[in-house]
Amino acid sequence: MLESQIEKYLMKQVRNIGGLCYKWVSPGNNGVPDRIVLYKGKVWFVEVKRPTGKTRKLQDYVINQINQQGCCALVLNTKTKIDYFIEKLEAM
Repeated sequence: MLESQIEKYLMKQVRNIGGLCYKWVSPGNNGVPDRIVLYKGKVWFVEVKRPTGKTRKLQDYVINQINQQGCCALVLNTKTKIDYFIEKLEAM
């Protein structure tokens, strides 16, 4: 499965529950996660990868920096993980 397919699935599932899923482009700031998910007043930064994909060191660093600020950044790379993420969102 391609990364683009995983990303489209994430967007669809977030929208299905009434959330927002924006592409994050941050000029001059490499390594930022691909998507920003907003749902019920909460924000998640999501790096999307294909099932066999690996994050780069810079992406790991940025994700860690976001989490250290008290925000939530994570990597999703399968439909199963996205489904679990959506279940957790809906339970909030």
